[in-house]
Amino acid sequence: MKDTVVIIPTYNEIENIEAIVKAVLFQSIDIHILIVDDNSPDLTGLKVKELQNDFPNRLFLETRQEKSGLGTAYIHGFKWCLEKKYNYIFEMDADFSHNPNDIQKLYNACHIDGADMAIGSRYVTGVNVVNWPMSRVLMSYGASKYVRLITGMKIHDTTAGYVCYKRQVLESIDLNAIKFIGYAFQIEMKFKAYLKKFKIVEVPVIFTDRMRGESKLSSKIISEAIFGVISMKVKSLFKK
Repeated sequence: MKDTVVIIPTYNEIENIEAIVKAVLFQSIDIHILIVDDNSPDLTGLKVKELQNDFPNRLFLETRQEKSGLGTAYIHGFKWCLEKKYNYIFEMDADFSHNPNDIQKLYNACHIDGADMAIGSRYVTGVNVVNWPMSRVLMSYGASKYVRLITGMKIHDTTAGYVCYKRQVLESIDLNAIKFIGYAFQIEMKFKAYLKKFKIVEVPVIFTDRMRGESKLSSKIISEAIFGVISMKVKSLFKK
């Protein structure tokens, strides 16, 4: 897994950060991690600095001044990773909802099987979600169906946040023009790659809800996703 980096955005993840860092880095000696921390009040960033002593030149930290949204954290991370010349760039949550053991599968989909973007998909082989209440399963599954209908993308899990990109995908997208900052960011990135006709594949994974810490999902984030998708699709039609 040479030239591979996993971006993990954090805000108050002190309960998870040490375990997730070790779980990811133990997957391969060649893999690196970039933590993008939004100045967590619980001192997540300070813990990362301590862990850097155990993993020199493999664990990196970018600290932002305040909580500014998932999308902007990833954009910050993407730019850093492109500057550092990584070829395979991952998105991943800090809370173990994304199983580190699946990193190899997503990497292989790009490195061996020729995908430009590999999505860790909860819905490509049914509904593979653990510990979510039925209301949230229905909301998430329904949202992906809705996005698929509006955008025309043949992707089952359009809101997935476990993704491996080849650097060429991120280089081709105007990162400064990405509009959404919440979970709609995940939809927008997939849509941009879809419009540019990159090869996108879904790799089945099992999503497990966080055991520690608090979810960052809010009604504002959901609203952004629902109404933003229509706006995004309409704008794409006028650009043709």
